[in-house]
Amino acid sequence: MTNQPPPLVDFDPLACDPALDAAIRRYCDAVPALDELALEAGSSVAREHGRLADLHQPVLHTHNRYGDRIDEVEFHPSWHWLMRRAVAHGLHAAPWGADAPSAAHLVRAAGFYLWTQIEAGHGCPLSMTYAAVPALRHCPELSAQWEPGLCSRVYDPGSGAPASKQGLLAGMSMTEKQGGSDVRANTTTAAPVDGGAYRLVGHKWFTSAPMNDVFLTLAYAPAGLTCFAVPRVLPDGTRNGIRLQRLKNKLGNRANASAEIEYDGTLGWAVGAEGIPAIIEMVTMTRLDCVLGSAATIRASLSEAAPMWHTAGRSVFGWPTPR
Repeated sequence: MTNQPPPLVDFDPLACDPALDAAIRRYCDAVPALDELALEAGSSVAREHGRLADLHQPVLHTHNRYGDRIDEVEFHPSWHWLMRRAVAHGLHAAPWGADAPSAAHLVRAAGFYLWTQIEAGHGCPLSMTYAAVPALRHCPELSAQWEPGLCSRVYDPGSGAPASKQGLLAGMSMTEKQGGSDVRANTTTAAPVDGGAYRLVGHKWFTSAPMNDVFLTLAYAPAGLTCFAVPRVLPDGTRNGIRLQRLKNKLGNRANASAEIEYDGTLGWAVGAEGIPAIIEMVTMTRLDCVLGSAATIRASLSEAAPMWHTAGRSVFGWPTPR
């Protein structure tokens, strides 16, 4: 094999990104944690895990071999490696912690941008968790219940009562097939029950990260469309009534699971007053991460292509490719 560059591995994506480096230095002091994250993001180990997570897509298991409903999604070990490292770096919720420094959101944004260049799909549960915390703060009781676990830097996958887990992640479940982005066309209902909870019934066309621990979702309560916090597993360890119908067959974001689900008498708790301000806050935060993720994809493409690596390692008509 001739006239081909070697694979782009074991490089520093922060050192070769002068715009990002200048922005960090302008708005905050040097951040050693970002240097560490960048070196790990450019390593051959991380890039191989990104490749494998994208290659081996998640698999839905609706029932176990005894016929019991389990609604579990199986991920490749490389997905878990990426998630474990991202959570350890605080890319999911570190800026919301009580000890977060003043520039925590900037540092987290830079880290998310660097880490997403490995593989974009696992950025979804990170982004959903980051966006869920300020939304849950519309209800202090729910925030006190969920925020410590969501801000933990321990990745603890699998099903379990929230209080039994060392770390928690959040998802979002809004879209319905008849409405799309027009969420006021939703038909999912929420009926009040004893103890301040609601029973949700309906279908969701797109639920992000269905293996996460709590979902912010929309349903029609008696007073109108309202945001609810819906746990995947209830405090007593029993499964909530969330039925996974199928996983989406997506063009991109293939390492991440996105599902169509049914709420079947599912227990949820209203996030603040009935209405949609809480979910709008979550949507706003996720859209900011969409910008970061898009910029990361563009930057990764630039690093791989001209003039950074691929064309710089080739010659044309006997001449090196101009830089």
